[in-house]
Amino acid sequence: MDVSRFLNADIGRGDMTTDLVVTDTDGVAYITCERDTVVAGLEEASEVFALVGGDASLLVKDGDRVSAGSRVMSVSGPLRGLLTAERTALNILMRMSGIADMTSRAVAAAEGKVIIAATRKTTPGFGDFEKKAVAIGGGDPHRASLDSMVMIKDNHIRACGNVRNAMERASKASFAYKIEVEVDNVADAVTAAEMGADIIMADNVGPEATGEIRDAVRSVSDRILVEASGDITPEGVAAYIGKADIVSMGCLTHSAPSAKFSMDIN
Repeated sequence: MDVSRFLNADIGRGDMTTDLVVTDTDGVAYITCERDTVVAGLEEASEVFALVGGDASLLVKDGDRVSAGSRVMSVSGPLRGLLTAERTALNILMRMSGIADMTSRAVAAAEGKVIIAATRKTTPGFGDFEKKAVAIGGGDPHRASLDSMVMIKDNHIRACGNVRNAMERASKASFAYKIEVEVDNVADAVTAAEMGADIIMADNVGPEATGEIRDAVRSVSDRILVEASGDITPEGVAAYIGKADIVSMGCLTHSAPSAKFSMDIN
C-alpha cells in the first residue's frame, strides 16, 4: 500500500518552514506514545520516513500494547526530511493505532466466542490501512470491496421486491463467492437460509431478536453463520455472545479516536 501520496499531498510545493530554518544536517528523533494503546502503523510510518531518506528502527511491534511514555520508534537521517515527514507519519500511526486499540477492546469483550469484524464504513483512500489496523487489533477486516462477495443489503431487497427475488438472482453467482443477506425478521432469515445463503446479517434488531434469528437459521442449516450489525460498540459486544457468530462494527473505522504520538529530535 502506497503512502507516498499522503506525504506528497502534505508537502505541496515544498516545506517552506523547514527549508528556511533547518540546516542540511543529520540527526535522530524518537516517536513516543502519549497514552496507553495498541500500536498499529509502524510499517507505514517507517515507509514515510524512508521517502525522505530516514532510517527507522522499531522499538515495539505492530499489535503490541504499550503504555503512555513508551518510545515506539527511533528514526535517523537528514533533519529536514524527518521534520517534513513528521506529521504524515504521525497521522498514519495515530489513526491506525486508534482503530487497533478499539478493535482490541471489542475482541476482549467477545471472549473468543464471536468474531469481531469491520465494515466498509471507511475513509475513502485510506480504507486498506484502516482494515489492516482492524486485523492488527485482532479483528476480521470483512470484505475489502464490492467484488469480494455477494452481500444483499436492504436497498438491494427493496430494489428487487423481496428476499426471495434477490436470492434467485444472486444464485447466478459463481460457487466461489459467498452470499450474505441482510434481514430484520425471522421469516426473511429462514427464506434466505433455505435458498442457500452462507451468512445472514441481523441488522439493527438487538441481541434478543438476533438470537431468535440465529435459532431459526440453525434449524435450517448449522453451516450458516449469523452476523449481528447496527451501532454495536465494544461495550455492547458481550450481549451478542451466544446469539451471533459475528459482530460487525462500523465504529471501529468511523469512530475510533486516534491514539496520540509525538516526535522529538534527540
